Amino acid sequence: MTETQGALLGKHEALTVEMGARALHACLASAGAALSDIGHVCCVTSTGFLTPGLSALLIRETGIAPQCSRADIVGMGCNAGLNALNVAAGWSVAHPGQLAIMLCAEACSAAYVFDSTMRTAVVNSLFGDGAAAIAVIADSAGCQRNAPTGPRILSFSSYLITDAFDAMRYDWDDSQGKFSFFLDPDIPYVVGGHAGLVIDRLVSGAGLRRSDIKHWVVHSGGKKVIDALAVNLGLTRHDVRHTTGVLRDYGNLSSGSFLFSYERLVGEGVTRPGDYGVLMTMGPGSTIESALIQW
Repeated sequence: MTETQGALLGKHEALTVEMGARALHACLASAGAALSDIGHVCCVTSTGFLTPGLSALLIRETGIAPQCSRADIVGMGCNAGLNALNVAAGWSVAHPGQLAIMLCAEACSAAYVFDSTMRTAVVNSLFGDGAAAIAVIADSAGCQRNAPTGPRILSFSSYLITDAFDAMRYDWDDSQGKFSFFLDPDIPYVVGGHAGLVIDRLVSGAGLRRSDIKHWVVHSGGKKVIDALAVNLGLTRHDVRHTTGVLRDYGNLSSGSFLFSYERLVGEGVTRPGDYGVLMTMGPGSTIESALIQW
């Protein structure tokens, strides 16, 4: 017997709170910070709907101060991690020296539909459950960085591909009595065909070229998506090694995928002061989000 929509929503809440709390504590440990240091928390989840939002549930669950500033990003899908990072970075600039946390928690198994179609079989096999968080702090000059010693966030760039608005979407399925995620088979080519425009706009704003980028942290959208991005951006297999590794080990983790890739990059210890990096996510809309960072 398959789960009802109500059961899936309950599963979503339980998993995102549990995974989110673990990700939050791991993030704080890495940043050398405590729950009492958090001034703002921005939470992302798109695999279910929560009211109160995930931020409120995590404050109650973990013991974050109840007066903590918070925001919830919903309905934006796989690209939402960078949208939320933009929010957290903006808050940190307005509150220099205070710690902001951006957290993604996605229970993709709470969005599975079983209807014997190839479409849903592909979706169910592609996505996985996961949560990740990152700490952001701005100095007195307004420079945001991944706390405490991570790269500075230089800029963000966003692009909505309006001609492919319905290529990735969440629909209500009357026959199943639940939501169902639709993924157009052509989405890799849609995203790949627009990636160069987005990245060139991002790097040219800093007086750079694509060749100046040493590190690429890309959303694990699927093998064809990664291949299309690599071809259109001129990236090597080495450039996307973290992205393909996360996809292989965990699947598409929706909004948090790029943070898993970022963790692997940092763990390698290959970044050097002055290196530039690009963060890139894709999602419903169809949308491409990107950020330029520098160590």
